[in-house]
Amino acid sequence: MSAGFITINRPGPLTTVQDAGRFGVRRLGITQGGPADLHAWAWANWLVGNPWGSAAVEITLGGLELTAEHDCLLALTGADMQASRNGEPQPGWQSFTLKAGQRLSLDMCRQGVRGYLAVAGGFVAEPVLGSAACVVRDGLGGHRGDGSKLAEGDRLAFAGGGQARPLPANALPDYAEPVVLGLIPGAQIAEFDGASLFEAFNRPWQVDTRADRMGVRLLGPTLKCKLTSMVSEGISLGAVQVPPDGQPIALLNDRQTIGGYPRLGTLSPLACARLAQCPPGSELRLRAISQEQALRDYRRFRTRFN
Repeated sequence: MSAGFITINRPGPLTTVQDAGRFGVRRLGITQGGPADLHAWAWANWLVGNPWGSAAVEITLGGLELTAEHDCLLALTGADMQASRNGEPQPGWQSFTLKAGQRLSLDMCRQGVRGYLAVAGGFVAEPVLGSAACVVRDGLGGHRGDGSKLAEGDRLAFAGGGQARPLPANALPDYAEPVVLGLIPGAQIAEFDGASLFEAFNRPWQVDTRADRMGVRLLGPTLKCKLTSMVSEGISLGAVQVPPDGQPIALLNDRQTIGGYPRLGTLSPLACARLAQCPPGSELRLRAISQEQALRDYRRFRTRFN
């Protein structure tokens, strides 16, 4: 049952419906989907009182405009997209009410890459293989169930309910801060030569223009690996593969399910979320962390949403 609808007037370059993701089906060759920035998505839902896993809207680069057909409680997090409500500035990272007939407009992003719009009760979308997460490449999930991104004239149903909450002071990220991504060393890390390993963790990397929900190519020192061929292995979120050109590719939510390039390691879930907000040309560094530390950090993050 829906409590109301929102109409999309202008969708922006890539706007999709994303819940927590599609799990338990990678053995079938079906990828995960879900929010590229788990951190911003989770806080958007939290601000309107939604439980973990509720479907929200992921907005890439901005450009979205919508009109409320019914009163609704919303929250906008992630990249600064210069939001306005009926022409008046609307700050991000807080909940607000959009009355029936009012418009929410987003310009192109100034800091970050992706924004998240949550509505109290969550957006209503029929699950496909257990999830509403939209994967355009696979034609799965989303508001229509067929992997469609949002288009002009689409109507999104929402369940309603929920309750506005204030954002804890320490939850607000600063996308202007230097980016350091935690990486768990991988199974093939010993196959890279010593100079490559030193440079991987002591030299800056630049985000390439070849960056999307499938993966992000990093430009920097050429990494050399002794392995010339591998049997393809399962690919996890954050896997950092190194193809023959020596430039790493960090794989994200819409990645392929298997791959045959050696892996430097795996970015932690929170590192993946931060990478998802890095525009092309931005600089970052990699920092080796243990699996135990990555797990502690993730558990600490998740306990805030239980």
